[in-house]
Amino acid sequence: MWFKNLSVYRFTRPFELTAEQLETQLETCAFTPCGSQDISKFGWVKPLGKFGSMLTHSAQGHILICARKEEKLLPTAFVNEQLAEKIEEVEHEQGRALKKKEKAALKEELLHTLLPRAFSRTNQTLAWLNPAENLLVVDSSSAKRADDLLALLRKSIGSLPVVPVALKNPPEITMTEWLNEGNLPASFTLEDEAELRSAMEEGGIIRCKKQDLMTDEIKHHLSNDKQVTKLALTWGDTLSFVLGDDLSIKRLKFSEELREQNDDVSNEDPAARIDADFALVTAELSQFIPALFAALGGEEQAQ
Repeated sequence: MWFKNLSVYRFTRPFELTAEQLETQLETCAFTPCGSQDISKFGWVKPLGKFGSMLTHSAQGHILICARKEEKLLPTAFVNEQLAEKIEEVEHEQGRALKKKEKAALKEELLHTLLPRAFSRTNQTLAWLNPAENLLVVDSSSAKRADDLLALLRKSIGSLPVVPVALKNPPEITMTEWLNEGNLPASFTLEDEAELRSAMEEGGIIRCKKQDLMTDEIKHHLSNDKQVTKLALTWGDTLSFVLGDDLSIKRLKFSEELREQNDDVSNEDPAARIDADFALVTAELSQFIPALFAALGGEEQAQ
């Protein structure tokens, strides 16, 4: 519920499905666990977990959804070792080298044998739809995982007109200016972590942690073809995060003061507490996201 990463997308046309209509369409791609011969499964689960009964959770126009992926773990090195032994055994028995198709068939047979005994790994990814602001936000630090969720949503509802947010100015240029000039927009303050990367293709990378970023040493690096590609920041008194040059927002943390605002909601009703937390998170992020984009120079207007 408390998002840890933000990958932000814009709807290119209004998202007009209601939560009820979306619920019906998500059911067509609901998650089912891996069977004995499945190597992976991907589908929708209840975002409130055991405290919910639906594949969508909505509050004040905001919609929360959750995708789950289960993958069987078959280490490539182990599979290749087992396959090499099997190929060697069959070639010895038949007194000839196996053809490519025969080796592929042996591999399929081996996987068929190994899959039922393989361990599984599962992960879940939350996404928040804010139709009123034409926003879709995925809680993932992995671009691939975010893309996978979008692909599943597109498959579920037929089409998904979203694009990554595009800014007028590249984020690395703006972040570099902030460090050079020491002048950040209102409500934003520097933390003590950054990554500086050379603009040259094979240039160096400098990673700073627990360091004053306004020193002459940092400015020296910036004057020698380095640009800021990651920067730790705080917004107001409520959020801290690391901003990337790809506009990713990672290691997002909400202040304890903000988290405590719902402490008066009874713990005897977990669903009510989750609902209250979702309202609190979406209200805060609905202010933070446009403030960040404005601080970075604004979004590029669609043609």
